[in-house]
Amino acid sequence: MSGPAAARLPGHTRPVALITGPTSGIGAGFATRLAALGYDLVLVARSADRLAELATDLESRFGTRSQLLPADLSVSADRDLVCERLAEGVDFLVNNAGFGITGEFWTVEPAELQRQLDVNVTAVVQLTRAALPSMIAAAKGSVVNVASVAGLVPGRGSTYSASKAYVISFTEGLAGGLAGTGVRVQALCPGFVHTEFHQRAGIEMSSLPEQLWLTVDQVVAGSLADLDKDRVICVPGVQYKAITTIAGLIPRGLVGRLNRGLLNGRGRT
Repeated sequence: MSGPAAARLPGHTRPVALITGPTSGIGAGFATRLAALGYDLVLVARSADRLAELATDLESRFGTRSQLLPADLSVSADRDLVCERLAEGVDFLVNNAGFGITGEFWTVEPAELQRQLDVNVTAVVQLTRAALPSMIAAAKGSVVNVASVAGLVPGRGSTYSASKAYVISFTEGLAGGLAGTGVRVQALCPGFVHTEFHQRAGIEMSSLPEQLWLTVDQVVAGSLADLDKDRVICVPGVQYKAITTIAGLIPRGLVGRLNRGLLNGRGRT
C-alpha cells in the first residue's frame, strides 16, 4: 500500500508520538513512557511554559526531541493546527486531553458545557480522523483514546460520563473498520487516578477509599500491555475490572443507583 511515510522531526528517524494534555497526570505518564521507549514527541497543551519544561526534562533524561504545539482543543482553529500536524504523519496518537465540571448540569453555563464537549469528544474525533490516513498507508500505528470507567458505569455525573461513553463506542466501532490494516486502536478506561483532574474540576474526593485509587504508572503500563494484546477496551486495575464486570451483569438502573450511592455522582457534570 503506497502513501506518505510518517513524518519525523528534523534530523531524526525515531518514531513520533503526539500526545494531548501531556503536562500532568496520564498524559505526562504517556509522554515519559513513550520517551523512554525511544519515541520523539509532539506535545499539545494550552500552556507553552509547561510544555517547554516537559520537553526539557524529557530531552535531558531520554534524549527525546519534542515539537511543541500550544493549543486549546476547545477552539476550532487550534484543533485545525493539531490536525495539520497529524496529517503529516505520526506513529502513535494519545488523545488524552479532557476535563470534568463541578456543579449540576442545569447550573453550568452552556458555553462551558460546549467547551467540555469540544475537548472530550470533538477533538478526539477530528484528531483521530487526521492521524489515520498516514497510519493506514504505512500499515502501522497506534491510537489510544483516554476514556473512563465513567463511560462504562452510569451514575457519575452527566455530560462527562456521556462524553466518555461516546469515546468508548467510537473506538469500538473504529476497531472493526481498522481490522487488518495494521493500525491498533484502544479506549483506555481508568477509574480514579492520582492526578490533578479532580482538583481542577473542583470535585471533592477526600472520602474515596484509598483502595479505589490508581497511579498514573499503573494506568499507562496497563494501556500499553493491552495494546500489545490488541485489546480494544482497557480497564486498568483489578478493582475496576471487577466493578465493570459486575456492572455488566446487573440491571443498568440498579448500577446507576449503587454508583450514585457509593461514589456520589451529584454535584458534577
